[in-house]
Amino acid sequence: MSVTVLFLGPLRDLAGAAQADYPAPLDWEGLLAAVPAEVAEQLREPRVHIACAGKVLSDKATLCAKDGDEVALLPPVSGG
Repeated sequence: MSVTVLFLGPLRDLAGAAQADYPAPLDWEGLLAAVPAEVAEQLREPRVHIACAGKVLSDKATLCAKDGDEVALLPPVSGG
């Protein structure tokens, strides 16, 4: 039973991988504990968002990923 976490943009560089699998279920505190410390630090920033099972969460602390879910870590988007 696992949850796939996708590291997008600069979070991929911090994680050293595009994705990783973590044991399910996975909540906010579990996510912060599972990912590399540099990524966890960025996740605490209000401009970084999380999507679970294709839906962006309005409150990251409500994360409750189940077996087979995909969690995408969405860094701020810069525009031109």
